[in-house]
Amino acid sequence: MITKTAGLAFTLLALAAGASAQEQVLNLYSARHYSTDEALYANFTKATGIKINRVDADDAGILSRLKAEGAASPADVILLVDASRLYKGEVDGLFRPVKSKVLDDAIPAQYRGKATPEGTHWFGFSTRARVIVYDKVKVRREDVDTYEELADPKNKGKICIRSGSHPYNLSLFGAVTEHLGEQKAQDWLKGIVANLARDPKGGDTDQIKGVGSGECQIAVSNTYYIARLIRSSNPEERALMERVGVVFPNQNSWGTHVNIAGGAMAKNAKNPANAQKFLEYLAGAEAQNYFANGNNEWPIAKGVKVNNPALQAMTGGGDFKTETIPLAAVGANQVKVQQMLDRVGFR
Repeated sequence: MITKTAGLAFTLLALAAGASAQEQVLNLYSARHYSTDEALYANFTKATGIKINRVDADDAGILSRLKAEGAASPADVILLVDASRLYKGEVDGLFRPVKSKVLDDAIPAQYRGKATPEGTHWFGFSTRARVIVYDKVKVRREDVDTYEELADPKNKGKICIRSGSHPYNLSLFGAVTEHLGEQKAQDWLKGIVANLARDPKGGDTDQIKGVGSGECQIAVSNTYYIARLIRSSNPEERALMERVGVVFPNQNSWGTHVNIAGGAMAKNAKNPANAQKFLEYLAGAEAQNYFANGNNEWPIAKGVKVNNPALQAMTGGGDFKTETIPLAAVGANQVKVQQMLDRVGFR
C-alpha cells in the first residue's frame, strides 16, 4: 500500500505515532516521480508487509528538508535522481552508512558512495546516459561523436541545451572537468555558450523537439527521455525520433557519461531494519527490471539483463562504453563547475 503526501513531515510523524505496534512501516522521501514506480513499491509491500508512506519532492528540496528536520525527521530512506545530490547528502552528513553484503555484491563500486568501516553511505540503482541528439539531415554524425565537439566552432549556432545549473548538466560538466582538468573544462563550457542556438531553457524533451522543429540541430539529453519518445503512443513523437540521430559520445576515448538514480538510509531513520530491507530490494532482479522496462533506465546490479526495445534500439542491440570515473569524484567537482558556469555566462 502506498500513501502519498505532499504535506509537511509532521504528517509522517503522525502516521508513525498512530501505527500499531504490529504494523511495519517505511517512511520514504523520493525524488523519483515516475508512475511506473507505483508497482515497484506495491510489490515490496506485498512481499514484506511493510507499508510505505511517501513524500515526493525534488532532490534539492529533500536535502533541505532533511537539514531542517534534523533528528526529528521521520525519513527512513531517501531516493534521489542525481549523483551530485547523493554526494552532497553524504558530505552534509544526512545519510546513515549501511553495511550490507547484498548491496556490496550487487552494486559496482563506482556507483556507490563513500565506504567506511560502518558501511556505505549511498547506492546507485539505475543509470541513464547523457547523450547527443542531432539532425540527421543537417549534421554529420562524426561532428558530434564526442562531448568536446559541442564546443567546436563548426557547431556554432546549432546547440540546444537545458540550464547549465540543472543537476543533469552539472554532473556531465563535473565529469568532463575530471577528464580534462579545470582550465580546459572552462574553455569547453565557454565554447558551448558560443555555439548555442538559443538561451538554455526547458527540459531534455524540449531540446529533442527543438532539433525536430529546426530551432537547433544538436541537443543533449538523458537516454530515458529519448526512449519515452521512441515508445510513445503519439505518432508525431515517434516520427520525431525517425528524424533525429542519437550518439553515445566518446566511444573511442573515455566513454559516455552516465548519471544515476540511487538511495540511502536517512541519518535519523526510525525504522533502519525496514530501510535496509527496502534498499536491498531495489538491488534485486525484480526491482531492477522495473527500472529498465518501466522508466527506460539501465539497471546497475550485476548480472541483470535489459529487455527494453527502446534502449536496445538506441545502442543497436549492443553495449556501449561508459566512463569509469567514480561518481563521487563528479559530485566533488560541483562547486567549481558552478563557478566556471558563472564565469563563462552559461545560464
